[in-house]
Amino acid sequence: MANKNEQRKVFTVSRLNQEVQQILESGFGLLWLQGELSNFSRPASGHFYFTLKDSQSQIRCAMFRGRNRYVDFKPENGEAVLVRGKLGLYSARGDFQLIVEHMEQAGEGQLRQAFEERKRKLEQLGWFDQENKLEIPTLPKTIGVVTSPTGAAIKDVLQVLARRYPQAAVIVYPCQVQGEAAAPAIANAIGKANERAECDVLLVVRGGGSLEDLWAFNEEAVARAIKDSELPIIAGVGHEVDITIADLVADLRAPTPSAAAELATPDTSTLGKRLEQATQTLAYYMRNQLTQHSSKLKNINARLQARHPQRQIEGQQQRIDELSLRLQQSAQRQQTNRRQTLQQIQRQLSAHSPDRQLNNYRLHLEQLTTLLENNTKQRVTALKSRHAIVARALHTVSPLATLDRGFAVVRHNDAIVTNATRLKSGDQITTKLAKGEVTSIVDKVKAKSK
Repeated sequence: MANKNEQRKVFTVSRLNQEVQQILESGFGLLWLQGELSNFSRPASGHFYFTLKDSQSQIRCAMFRGRNRYVDFKPENGEAVLVRGKLGLYSARGDFQLIVEHMEQAGEGQLRQAFEERKRKLEQLGWFDQENKLEIPTLPKTIGVVTSPTGAAIKDVLQVLARRYPQAAVIVYPCQVQGEAAAPAIANAIGKANERAECDVLLVVRGGGSLEDLWAFNEEAVARAIKDSELPIIAGVGHEVDITIADLVADLRAPTPSAAAELATPDTSTLGKRLEQATQTLAYYMRNQLTQHSSKLKNINARLQARHPQRQIEGQQQRIDELSLRLQQSAQRQQTNRRQTLQQIQRQLSAHSPDRQLNNYRLHLEQLTTLLENNTKQRVTALKSRHAIVARALHTVSPLATLDRGFAVVRHNDAIVTNATRLKSGDQITTKLAKGEVTSIVDKVKAKSK
């Protein structure tokens, strides 16, 4: 039985997920991972959510919109890719996942990964440091060229040297520049040029090609030969966008073989081109410094990212995407249920159509209307009969009936005269007969004798 006084370290789920997330992010740092895309989705937020798998395992991944906009191909399920990112934890569900910052298609990506690993290794050893680089002579008397004697690069270099600086002698140290035997051949040619000490500056050049074609110039043997060279070396490998380990170790990097020849020689025809050369050299030094500082900044940023609020924001964004999907599914279910309910109600209404009841009500209304009309007619007839009886009774007692028997009604000033003593001679009176009226003047008034 455990000691009651034993101290227990009790975690909440949230705190445990947060600490596991910090351990994952800080413990592994940036890493490369190759696998097959599966369950790829891109919701309205623009983020990528997918699974990377191989024959035995899989891992969930998230690549947020600020990063995936730099992906230069359309990811599809089943496609082999190479990604760079950091391990993390989606704390809302406790899911272990990889936060992807870079994605490229596999194949060349493997060579690119090997290039980046070797670049980091040699950079940490100081092979790229500017303070270790030799100064390029301003007016070289003899220029050495390490390249294939049959390639296009040697033709371009010789053409530029003849045009810009024909005073200099040119010595070619032929070697193979592509294939498995190329790296030791290039290293041997550089070593031979140093042993002979025949030239003031050495050009290591090759024409353009794929990353695989240029891979010999990324081998450590070539890089070591350039670093150990006592002759200043200008590297001009590939096209302008191609950068090899040899370019970074060399004392000066040129974007092309022709540019290497230009950087190695002064322009005797115009001082303007010499100024342009100095500008290119300065730009190279600036890019080199920027590369070094960028690498340091990435290391600092990697430490900050473990505690950066952006991680929480990204987690919340992922949670929002999940809730949005659930809300959309719930709305669809409700809409389906309401549609089914409406269809059921419509079936019930069809089974209990009001047309029959309306017909019954209409028939009943017609019957009531007929009954009302009959009752009204009978009532009117009875009232007419009663009215006739009452009219006859009234006519019997009516003064008009008395007038019909020869009597008359006398009025004076709109008042009925019932006493002759109320009149006097000269008064105007009106006598109403059964038919018509007579207006007359009183001539004489005679009182009724008792």
